[in-house]
Amino acid sequence: MAKASSDRNTIDLFGTVRGRPRTHPLPRKDQLKANKRVQREKEKSLGMKRVELVVDEDTVKKLDMLCEMSGIKRADWLTMQVALAFNKAKVPNKEG
Repeated sequence: MAKASSDRNTIDLFGTVRGRPRTHPLPRKDQLKANKRVQREKEKSLGMKRVELVVDEDTVKKLDMLCEMSGIKRADWLTMQVALAFNKAKVPNKEG
């Protein structure tokens, strides 16, 4: 009989484990997966979208330096720059 690490009903199937009691029934790998899934769902409910960029290492170093000087995260810095560029472009509003 096999035991799945995500099976919460048969955690002690093969006997007790000596030592400090476990605070969470799942292994660390499964905990991280569950936490990441919850984080993605939370971001989605807040109206956020994930974007992946592939840039050269030099550009990433420059971005990190700019973020460090501004004291903000990469995502916040990029969001701010897109907003500034959008305002400069004077894109006509589709609503009006």
